[in-house]
Amino acid sequence: MARSSDRAPGATGTPDAVDSTEVTDGSDAVGDPLRPSDHYDSVAPAEPAAGDTAASSGGDRDGGVTNPRLGLVGYLRFFWRQLTSMKTALFLLMLLAVAAIPGSLVPQRTSDPNGVVQYRADHPDLFPVLDKLGVFDTYSSPWFSAVYLLLFISLIGCIIPRTKHHFEALRARPPRTPARLSRLAGYRSVTLEAGEGGASGVDLDPAAAVTAARAQLKRASYRTEVFGDSVSAERGYLRETGNLVFHSALVGVLLTVGVGGGFGYTGQRVIVEGQTFTNALVSYDSFNPGRWFSDSQLSPYNITLDKFRTTYEETNTDALGQPTDYTADVTTRTQGGDPRSTQIKVNSPLAIGGSTVYLLGNGYAVDVTVTAPDGSEPFTDTIPFLPQDANLTSQGVIKVPDGLSEQVGMIGFFYPSAVETGDGSGILASSYPDLLNPVLSLNVYDGDLALDDGVPQSVYSLKTDDMTEIAGAGAENGQKALQLTPGETADLPNGLGTITFNDVKRFASLDVHHDPSQVWVLLFAVLTFGGLLTALFVPRRRVWVKATATGTGLRLEYAGLARGEDPTLDRAVGEVARTHLTTLGVPADAAKAASRPGSTSNDTGPSASRGGRRITP
Repeated sequence: MARSSDRAPGATGTPDAVDSTEVTDGSDAVGDPLRPSDHYDSVAPAEPAAGDTAASSGGDRDGGVTNPRLGLVGYLRFFWRQLTSMKTALFLLMLLAVAAIPGSLVPQRTSDPNGVVQYRADHPDLFPVLDKLGVFDTYSSPWFSAVYLLLFISLIGCIIPRTKHHFEALRARPPRTPARLSRLAGYRSVTLEAGEGGASGVDLDPAAAVTAARAQLKRASYRTEVFGDSVSAERGYLRETGNLVFHSALVGVLLTVGVGGGFGYTGQRVIVEGQTFTNALVSYDSFNPGRWFSDSQLSPYNITLDKFRTTYEETNTDALGQPTDYTADVTTRTQGGDPRSTQIKVNSPLAIGGSTVYLLGNGYAVDVTVTAPDGSEPFTDTIPFLPQDANLTSQGVIKVPDGLSEQVGMIGFFYPSAVETGDGSGILASSYPDLLNPVLSLNVYDGDLALDDGVPQSVYSLKTDDMTEIAGAGAENGQKALQLTPGETADLPNGLGTITFNDVKRFASLDVHHDPSQVWVLLFAVLTFGGLLTALFVPRRRVWVKATATGTGLRLEYAGLARGEDPTLDRAVGEVARTHLTTLGVPADAAKAASRPGSTSNDTGPSASRGGRRITP
């Protein structure tokens, strides 16, 4: 059914807003000759003949509409269309961003297992609730996965039909020229009249004008089609292409992150100065593999921590002792390669063997030796102590299961710059994070370390249920805690032996992250950005040029139509008109004046004159 448009001149809208076969025949309408025959206010259809059930099955005799029952298939189709709508996809994308917030607020087991343990100790009441909700495994929790999968399905369901429609639009011809160009945006009408005696340098042939307009629009990358006395042109399909690339690349990001995470792994290792880490499964302190991880993915390499350096603020009294820089000097070696010296900083990770090594933390490690009464050394090691405050007061545990008459455990406190608290209790504290006055204080226990119970224990904790404190504040024998400075040796109570504080070293906590999807994520991210820019800044528009002969010359009409908002459409139509007039031989000044927005009559009635500007060469 042919329809006419009620859009006012200069209005913009979608290409569907104006029917390409618009006519002026209003014989089927009532009141308004421009009203389409199927308008709500048009003449009602005749009553169906008696017995004509097919004509009356769609409604009752009063003209009402009976909605059909959807049924199971209908409801499924309805929910599918809602899920695959762009509005739902945007909502799910926002919901996914909101669902990811807990992952940045609380420590995650995959990246910071020690932080989870500490959070449990700091918040014993809140931890069980958050743990049941899966907050400490945010990105693998059921609720996060549900949003993730729904977004994935929504995007695919949205992209496939739009891609099919876009390819069909690319193969389709430009639409026919509307009958009333004056209703469209940027409308201009120019009448060229022959001068006296017909002497003129302007070509007044309508066919030549249409041919020139088509050639001009083709040069401007429009797709063109000639319909009698007019040429129809369109361009801007790259806008929809960019839109589809944006959404397809977003699906690619979701897919590569989801699948790539299954082949990756994350591991943590604490390395003391002078020690070497080898990229093997047994060398990690904690390891979190992906679902499809295999040992063959571990590339052979090792990292030696040569020196760990920390720079502290020393001039600003308000920030005295605050760290300003951390640097881990390391030596790396890959299989078949030569040693290479490099550095790892907080914001400058190390790339090696397809993995990325990040610097997570640091602290002090005490080098101690326990000597038995017979002179043997059942224990000698460098033990990392965990920092407890900004001045690096640190706590650690020393366990000596064999070699002495009793199993011995020690809870140690290390003070880099030890000072007394001043309350007469003899309790120490650290006043500065650097090594100005290092002191090691040890509370000693003997008894059963419970290492044979079959229950895993942390190397940073000591189970004292079956042990007796023999040195420290709780010792029944009155023995005070042992205090040592580097190079000193102290006797263990009950003649168990001696302990020597050899030295203090720094340690670095490294996080090794392997993600084979990083390159693909980067590629899809670039495509997402490029597609978004294309969809935002490439205008989708149609332009028409119509040439009709008059009694004394040639009438030219120009108009355009945008899909969506296009503030530059009027100017673009004016530029088409100016260039076209110049091509036909109109002087440049006259063509520029004629192509201005003021060259259009504002009367929109059916009998209005559309003469616009007249040019007499």
